[in-house]
Amino acid sequence: MASYHDVLWQTFRDIKDSDLSDEAVQLLMLELCNMTHNDLYLHYEDEMPEELYEKYQDGVRRLLNNEPLQYIVGHQWFYGYQINVSPEVLIPRYETEELVANVLADSDYFFKDREEITIADVGTGSGAIAIALKKEEPKFRMYATDISETALKQAEDNARFNDCEITFVQGDMLQPLIDNDIRLDILVSNPPYIPVEQEVQKSVEEYEPHVALFGGQDGLFFYRKIFENAAKVIKEKSFMAFEIGYDEKDAIVAELKKYFPMDHYEVLKDLNGKNRMLFVYHNIEEED
Repeated sequence: MASYHDVLWQTFRDIKDSDLSDEAVQLLMLELCNMTHNDLYLHYEDEMPEELYEKYQDGVRRLLNNEPLQYIVGHQWFYGYQINVSPEVLIPRYETEELVANVLADSDYFFKDREEITIADVGTGSGAIAIALKKEEPKFRMYATDISETALKQAEDNARFNDCEITFVQGDMLQPLIDNDIRLDILVSNPPYIPVEQEVQKSVEEYEPHVALFGGQDGLFFYRKIFENAAKVIKEKSFMAFEIGYDEKDAIVAELKKYFPMDHYEVLKDLNGKNRMLFVYHNIEEED
């Protein structure tokens, strides 16, 4: 059997005329071997076990068919936590880690003296946002909702895997929170926001769940549903945090003002300089 080095470099040669990157096939090897880059370097000349070689070759074939790496290896790393994924849930994006970081920062600022903070992740999918927030801030009394029973099962499994206490409730967006009379200090959501006519990458279109991607004709369907009912679940002093499409700022702010015309809001850019997060401050100001 060939060494790790020989297998990897042969793969680089095999994919040179494809759209697949060298980085992708190297990441596949690292994940399947459970190695870091340094580990792989130290074992470069070791013989690759046959079973692992077969898994790797199958994985490369799947990558060439546009299947996402995360579905092949079965997980994605998010905010330092392993989130197991399947084709029934959206793969957590690194950009969404910035939403989590900003929620944590605002929570520390506005609710620093609280012993408990009630928060919900609406449309939780894999549970990545809820898990990262709860693990980083034990004071959070964390709820998570999703309409999909399959997604909630995946999220619950991820919460157990990460030893994380979250209350999961099934239903459409805010409805299970309303039904259970749950009032929130913080409402967080990364809803589907891609307009149905917008083109997306092949790997996304062919493999990821469309229900978790597309937000109606203009991408704002689920934001409207939240804005319409948010007053039923947020407390007198609270804030809401959303991930948004980079080109949807003006349209989503216009919708927000229909329901919360007096509330202060901020649209934050991600590390790539794109408008990516909307924060809405309901009756709370910096001096609070």
